[in-house]
Amino acid sequence: MNEDNKTIEFIDAKKEKKEQKKSGRNNLRDFLDGSLMTRELVMKNFRYLILLTVLGIILIANRYHAEKIARETNNIQHKIKELRAESITVSSKLMEISRQSSVSKLVNENGLELKELDEPAKKIVID
Repeated sequence: MNEDNKTIEFIDAKKEKKEQKKSGRNNLRDFLDGSLMTRELVMKNFRYLILLTVLGIILIANRYHAEKIARETNNIQHKIKELRAESITVSSKLMEISRQSSVSKLVNENGLELKELDEPAKKIVID
């Protein structure tokens, strides 16, 4: 009898494995055709599934927002570098133009009747 029980258990184990393989196939088929959503298990956990869906949407939106901010930050940093270089260029041109030799050269080129002082300026003091 012991051997009969072992044989029966072995046969039962084989049947369970076959049923598990079939149920795995059925679960995939049920998922694809949508009949999985009508099951009692899914309906019991419907609120939990909605919560997971909402959290997933929030996570995706947060990542998109963070990437957008990172792109804007990179663009602004690039613009700042360009503006800084332009500022340095403009200030160096201004310093070059404002030198005494450059000013006198521009005055002569434009035909203005201005002359440089030969003597230093005098200070007038009023008591």
